[in-house]
Amino acid sequence: MSARDEMLARIRLARGDAADSGHALPVPRGYRSTGEHAPGSGAVLAELVDRLEDYRATVVRAAGDDASIGAAVASALAERGIHEVMRAPGVPESWVGTLDGARTDDGVATARDLDAVPAVVTGSVVAVSETGTIALDGSPLCGRRALTLVPDTHVCVVRVPDVVQTVPEGLARLDPTRPTTLVSGPSATSDIELSRVEGVHGPRTLIVVVAG
Repeated sequence: MSARDEMLARIRLARGDAADSGHALPVPRGYRSTGEHAPGSGAVLAELVDRLEDYRATVVRAAGDDASIGAAVASALAERGIHEVMRAPGVPESWVGTLDGARTDDGVATARDLDAVPAVVTGSVVAVSETGTIALDGSPLCGRRALTLVPDTHVCVVRVPDVVQTVPEGLARLDPTRPTTLVSGPSATSDIELSRVEGVHGPRTLIVVVAG
C-alpha cells in the first residue's frame, strides 16, 4: 500500500467511512495516571510554586492552622493596601478575621457589585504542580464562579495535601457534576505583538497561600 493510500485509509477510518479497512492501528492505553512524587511532597510543592511564580502569581507559605492562614492573608493584602475583602461562604472566618472590611458572599451581589470589591478570599479543591493549575468547584469553600472572576485580586488558599503532580490525579479529585474553574496564574492575554495585558477575563492579581 502506498503512503497516499494508507493516509486516505486512516482518514476514512477516522471519519467512520470504513467499518474495518484492515489497517486500523492499535490505540495505546498506557496513559500516565500518577506522578513520580506523592501528593503534598516537597517535590510537588516546589514545582507548584515554581509554575505559579512563572505565571506571575504571588505565592505565600503558611502553617496549616486557620490562624496562620489568616495572618498570611492579612499580610499579603496589607502589602497591597487592601483592607476590604469578600470571602466565599465556606471560608473560615479566621482566614479574614483580622481584616476590618470582611464580608461573606451571600450570592446576591451582581457582577457590577463584585467589580467594586477589591479582593476575594477562597479555598480550593486541588492543585496540579506540573501545570501550576488550581481547581475550584463552586462549593461553599471555593465560592461561585463570578466571585473569583470579577474582583481584581483573588486570594486562594491551597492546602499542602491537596497538591498533586499530574492532571489525571487532579481530575480524580474533582466531582464531574460540579462547575469547575481552572486557574493557572493571574488572568492574562497578549496580542499578535506579544503585548501582555492582565486582568482581561479574570483577576489581575492572584495570591496563593500554600498552607501546611
